[in-house]
Amino acid sequence: MRGALIAIEGLDRTGKTTQTTLLIKKFENLGIDYKLIKFPQRETQIGKLINNYLIDKSFQLNDQAAHLLFSANRWELIDEIKNDLNNGKIILMDRYVYSGVSYSSAKGLSFDWCLNPDKGLPKPDVTLFLKFKNSENSNREGFGDERYEIVEFQEKVKLIFEKFNQNSEWNSLFVDNLNIDQVHEKIWNIVEPYTEGLNKDLQTF
Repeated sequence: MRGALIAIEGLDRTGKTTQTTLLIKKFENLGIDYKLIKFPQRETQIGKLINNYLIDKSFQLNDQAAHLLFSANRWELIDEIKNDLNNGKIILMDRYVYSGVSYSSAKGLSFDWCLNPDKGLPKPDVTLFLKFKNSENSNREGFGDERYEIVEFQEKVKLIFEKFNQNSEWNSLFVDNLNIDQVHEKIWNIVEPYTEGLNKDLQTF
């Protein structure tokens, strides 16, 4: 039995971090072994460069190079992720491949080109995509602090995220007019069956 790979995706300021925190509390209360990984992982050498790029809007880097940095940041952790899953640990990801592809493709890069560097990375067993029916996320505290937090750009990203809707593990959740606990309940109903371990092989992109 291996652990499940669970990804929480969404536009900026849609509550991903809040919901990730609530899931962690649930896991801890139930004694479920887990590891949280947030992408970009800003503590690695590549991650530190990405962090500077995101917070310093004068940092110049062409779109292709930026995309490959984000992909390399995911590949940095591949061995750790596989080992933990094989040891029965749940891996909970706050953003993953889907964000990388969607944000870069929204800048005009080819969708297929953006996905290619991530081919071979493990695919989530379940993905939760948090979204609004409108641009409500732009009204949330802190929106606009980082490079990609622009309403028009976020709308482009949302359209590209929708391309992943066909994936069997994909679950879209509208969070409009729901409080934090209501969103958590919806997420837990989806995640709970994956907490007892999986017998199936890990799939890859």
